[in-house]
Amino acid sequence: MAVREILLLGNEALYKTSQEVQKDQLDKAAQVIQDLNDTMTIFIKEHGFGRAIAAPQIDEAFRIIYFNLGDRIHHFINPVLTFPDDETFMMWDDCMSFPGLEVYLKRHKRCHIAYKNLDWDDCEITFEGDLSELFQHEYDHLDGILAVQRAENLKSFRYKK
Repeated sequence: MAVREILLLGNEALYKTSQEVQKDQLDKAAQVIQDLNDTMTIFIKEHGFGRAIAAPQIDEAFRIIYFNLGDRIHHFINPVLTFPDDETFMMWDDCMSFPGLEVYLKRHKRCHIAYKNLDWDDCEITFEGDLSELFQHEYDHLDGILAVQRAENLKSFRYKK
């Protein structure tokens, strides 16, 4: 429907907790999901990276995450994130809200997500490794948390070449 501006690091809207989508808001949720798709498609063409985006990044305060993994597209409405174990790993993370900057941080190796789809069905999925990290990153956006706030220490930043 529309390519939207991606909010950048420092924009106050990125630090707010998103609200749950209500069943009577599914038409609006579908529009937001389409906007996330369109926005991410253009961002990838311009910047060369991106696999997922959260609604707050386009100034929509809804609990919606959109994944486009090439061969698979997922949208998560009102996701609930849990961790099946305590295993973690360290990694360099980037973000569409601060392109060019990477942050060294810790993420859980596995995560489980319960969520709604656009038919308002209850769904579940488990991710491991890079998809677990990716989901955790986007989920943080729903709670107003940016990767820079999870940095391992003050030396955990670098510019991506």
